[in-house]
Parts: sequence; structure tokens; C-alpha cells
Amino acid sequence: MRSTPPPESAAPATSSTALHTLSAVEVLAGLNAGHFSSLELTDALIARIEQHDGAINALPVRRFDFARAEARAADAARAAGTGGALCGLPITIKENLGLAGTDATCGLTGQKGRVSLADGVVVAALRAAGAVVLGKSNVPQLLLAQETDSPVHGRTHNPWHLDRSPGGSSGGEAACLAAGYAPLGIGTDIGGSIRIPAHFCGIFGLKPTVDRWSNRGNASGVPGQEIVRTQVGPMARSVADLALAMRTLDPVAMGRHDPRVPPLPVPGEASVKGLRIGWYDTDGFLAPTAACRRAVAEAVTSLKAAGAVLVPMAPPDVAEITYLWLAAMSSDGGDTMTARLGNDEPIAALKPVRAMQSVPGPARKAMALVLEGLGDRRVARLLRTVGRKSVAELWQMAEQRTALRMAEFDAWNRAEVDAVVCPAHSVPAMTHGSSGDFVLGTGYLFRYSLCNFPAGVVPVSRVRAEEVAVATKGADRVERKQAEIDCAGIGLPVGVQVVARPWREDLALAVMGAVEADVRARISDFPLTPIDPRR
Repeated sequence: MRSTPPPESAAPATSSTALHTLSAVEVLAGLNAGHFSSLELTDALIARIEQHDGAINALPVRRFDFARAEARAADAARAAGTGGALCGLPITIKENLGLAGTDATCGLTGQKGRVSLADGVVVAALRAAGAVVLGKSNVPQLLLAQETDSPVHGRTHNPWHLDRSPGGSSGGEAACLAAGYAPLGIGTDIGGSIRIPAHFCGIFGLKPTVDRWSNRGNASGVPGQEIVRTQVGPMARSVADLALAMRTLDPVAMGRHDPRVPPLPVPGEASVKGLRIGWYDTDGFLAPTAACRRAVAEAVTSLKAAGAVLVPMAPPDVAEITYLWLAAMSSDGGDTMTARLGNDEPIAALKPVRAMQSVPGPARKAMALVLEGLGDRRVARLLRTVGRKSVAELWQMAEQRTALRMAEFDAWNRAEVDAVVCPAHSVPAMTHGSSGDFVLGTGYLFRYSLCNFPAGVVPVSRVRAEEVAVATKGADRVERKQAEIDCAGIGLPVGVQVVARPWREDLALAVMGAVEADVRARISDFPLTPIDPRR
């Protein structure tokens, strides 16, 4: 769905360099003031995409002609005083989201040509509010990788360093935002798929409570798996833009189209002054890199300055949550993955998990014993965790998930906290093809998907030369892998994760906003976006 570059006569009246740097809030203010039109802005962003996406490959599904037509209509609506809250705002959306007239392949060649006949509920709400959809961003095969690569649209590169991944599975969306293709984007998250790319690309993202926004009309990599569920959420270059999206798209209206969405409006702005906020910089399972731990310390400093009360915490049941997430996602023994891949070769990031699932149970147990004897206890338990489960075991896992959610809730009550700040990942952005054997590094993200707490990511700083590490003697293979990723990460963005109680996205946004306001002003190497692609 590519289109030709805009003709000379379509050049914007305002500098395209200025326009692509604007936030969504600034864009709407500029449109309201008449500083530029939606068509001028849309043309400027299309020019930006065509200038840089050959290197990044973040937006393979392009609908530029439709976007221009929608921009013209938005300009007319604004002139007539009939435009919606997002009238004329260009956005990009993740490839698996339902958008009439486009595929939602989930990175599978067998899904090509199966065109969506209608918009998903969230996409319909965005368009009804006047948003202009420039295109759909790239995703990894089956939406199940920490990097973005598939046989359908190829590999997406991180604008901060083209040899690094932008994360996954909303990696294309994060790269679009980091490179200045649009001021607002929409992703999905089942185990970090919004938060990992936000952390890797130096942008902002929020995974709401499941069903805060409708998920109806969006394709899934593993349909039918519901021990852990995916959730649609906003991605942007500022907390104000995340808040704009959350408060514009009305859950009450969505509930009329999706019975799973409670008709509860998102609360208004909250304050962090006097708020009790828990924090930890390691979960006791896998300590993050020095830069990721420093980011948490910087966020704690910011929140104390904003008047919050910071409470050290130790998260409960860390290993159990991590391994239960992995057990649930692999409980069919890989049958769904095999069927959906068809003739597609799995991408590098999926090969290790696919190989583990294909090994018969007794052989996996034997391999686990060997690894345990070598000191690789974490990987040994992973081998015992993945693989086919009986119906009885599946029910037991569902019961365990609920118990773990309650334990998390009880821990927050004992500490009397309403938000938590913690690492966004154990590492900065990984090199391409390296994430498949580092699934155990994502426990910080799995936790709040399995427990179903809203969680967002705020960029804080960048990796400094004195922070990179090398593996120490006695390190297991997970720790060695982490050191390998970290050793060449100088200059890459690092963020923090902010979590709130279920349905309290307003508190998550308030805490995220307090961190952003301080670190933007105080941290000299805050990862400013948008950026031109670099090596």
C-alpha cells in the first residue's frame, strides 16, 4: 500500500523539520490556532517517512493517499466547527489492529490477503475522533518476540542504532514514534509488547488494565490463550500525549460495542504529592544492568522532589510469575505456532522456544538435569516449564494465576502503596536476532501482564560508558547473555516502569508525568526524540 512521494506543490507551508518534532498536544494546538493545516502536517510526515524508512523499515503498510483525503476532510470539518477531539491528528497503528481495507497478518505469510472488512473498536474510536491513519507499523512473527522481524515485512531497526532491535512486538510502532513519523501511536501488550519497545526506543507507552480499552477486532498471535490476555494501549513521545489518548477514547462508548469493557470513564488528572509509591531496582531473580538500575534511582529522586513518599519493596513470587507466564503461552505444546507458521520458517527469535517445545518431555527433563548440574538452574527450570499441558494442568495454572494476582494485591496493601516504580527491562536494546535465548530477562514485564496491573514506561537516561559490564566468573548462561547485550550498549535509551493498581491509569499517568517533568530538565543525557536513524 505504498504511494508515490508528494508532488512539489504539496510541500507544507511550515518547515517539515519543525512539524515532525511536535507532540500530539502541540499538533492539536497548532491546528486550532491555524498555524498549519492537517494536510500540510500529513504531507510533512509522509516526507519524513519516505526520507528515513528505507533505513528503519517501521511502516510497511502505507495508506498515504487515503491519509491525505482524510486530512482534507479534517481541515474542512475544523473550518466548519464540527471536528472531533483529535481532528486532523496523524497517527500510526500496529499491524495487527483491525483497519478496514488492510491486512492484519501478525507477521504470517498465510494471513496475507485476508483484508479487514471493518475497523477494530479502538481504531474506529480514533477515526471517529478525527485521527488520520498514515499506516500500520511492523510486527514480529506471531507477535511473540522481543524484536520485530517477519517474512511478511522484514526486519525493523532501532533509530537509536540500526544494529539494534526496537523491541517487540510493538517495535515498529515504537520506531515510528522515535523517528518522528507521527506524534501518537497504538500498540498491544501481552508480556511487554508496548513497554519493551518504549524502553528500547526512548519513548513513552502504557499498557492499561485488560479491557480498559476494547480489544475487539484485533488479531492475536495465539488466539484462544486467555490465562494472560493482550491489551491495546497508547504510545507517544510524552506522557501528556498518552493522557490525551486515554481521556479521548471513552470506555463507556466502547462498552456499547464490546461487552467486556466496563462502562467506567478514565478518572481525571491525579497528583503524586503525598502519594505512597513503592520501588525496587531488582526483583531478586535477575538483577538488571547498571544503567537500568540507575534509571530507577533517578525516578525515585524525581518522585521525592515531587512530594511523593517512596517505599522500598521486594516483589513477591518473582520466579513463579515468570515461569507461569511462559508455561501458559506454551501450554499447547507449540501446536498453534506450528499451524499458524505453515510453510514459514520461524524467525531467529522464535527458534529457541520452538526447539525446546519440540523436544519430548523425558528428553527435556534429562537436559534440565544436565543444565542444573552445570549451574544453569534458571534455564533448567525453563526446560521443565515449557511444553504441552493437560486440561487439568491448564486449570491449575489458571488457579495459580489468580492466586498470584491476589498475592501481588495483598503485598501492595501491606506496603500501603498505590503505585510502584521498577525496571522496565533487565537490559537496554538488544542486537538483532539475540532475544530468543533471553526470554528470562523479561520477568519485569511479565509480572504486570499476568497480575493485570496497568503499567507504563518513561525514558530516563542513556547507557553510560562506565556502566557497561562483562560477565563475571561463575555467571550462568542468562547472566552471560545479559553481559553480552550490555557490553556494546553505550548511548542507548533506558527507561523505568511505572505501575498502578488495576483501573487506576490516572495514577500511572500522574507518576509517569512527574518523572518525565524532572528528568527532562535534570538529566543531561535524557533520550530526546524524534531522532534521525544512526549507527
